[in-house]
Amino acid sequence: MKKELMVPRKKKIKDKEQKVSKKKGGIQKKDGRGRKISLIFLSFSLLGVLVFFVIPFLVVVYYSLVDNPINHSFVFLDNFVNVFGNGAFKQAASNTLKFSAIAVPLAVLLALLLAMLLDSKIPFRSQFRTFFLTPMMVPIASIVLIWQVLFHYNGMVNDIIGLFGAGKVDWLKSDYAQIVIIILFLWKNLGYNMILFMAALSSIPKDILEVAVLESAKPWQIFFHIKLRYLSSTLLFVTIMSLINSFKVFREIYLLTGDYPYNTLYMMQHFMNNTFRSLDYQKLSAAAIMMSVVMVILIGILFLTENYFGKDVEG
Repeated sequence: MKKELMVPRKKKIKDKEQKVSKKKGGIQKKDGRGRKISLIFLSFSLLGVLVFFVIPFLVVVYYSLVDNPINHSFVFLDNFVNVFGNGAFKQAASNTLKFSAIAVPLAVLLALLLAMLLDSKIPFRSQFRTFFLTPMMVPIASIVLIWQVLFHYNGMVNDIIGLFGAGKVDWLKSDYAQIVIIILFLWKNLGYNMILFMAALSSIPKDILEVAVLESAKPWQIFFHIKLRYLSSTLLFVTIMSLINSFKVFREIYLLTGDYPYNTLYMMQHFMNNTFRSLDYQKLSAAAIMMSVVMVILIGILFLTENYFGKDVEG
């Protein structure tokens, strides 16, 4: 009797195992098909990245290591040495670094201060927000026109300081030129950075802030020990975006002053444009690679800093 009962049980177990194996096979087939479809969709993007980014970058690396595009003689680091000793490159690199070192921290700190001010309960919050966002809606040509009206030798700023007995200043052709461009950069970028910080501040858990207040934490302790940690990823993003925008300020400077501006306004992009115009591809490629290496190092440092200060919050 026992043998007769055991036989149907074994059959049931085998049937179940066969069904499970069939299901697994079906899932594996679906997974394989899904991967193929994903690869087909990704292939177009990968092809675009390869054609428009990877291959041009490799071509730039190649040009930086040869004497010219006709002979193709390998010169190793000679082009980098020549560029590094070039006076125009030194001037452009120094001005760009100085501009970024001043403008980027100001753009981040002032935007954070404005966001915290507007995050508190002050009157006319929406009006202030609109005021700081307005530059984002103004076309670049209009911004340049406004700055020409303000900082021209016969412009509005000279008229105002003339009321106090001060002499006229040719702002864009004097040592004050970079300060004028820093003000333009801040006016144009503060609104966008401020909105990002306001969004990050609103995402901080309210219960943590309430507990800190109940524990008699002071405002500066709440800021440094709670808010700043939750803002670390936004700080990183805003800093990187401001850094990139500081390298793109060439557009405004070019429209205001042309190809060869006052010495303090001669940026890396001026050097690149003028070198490209003279068809010196080796110098241009070497300068581009040096610039990209500096950018990668700076962004890497920012990522490591954010990872160090924000890991306990994200984890």
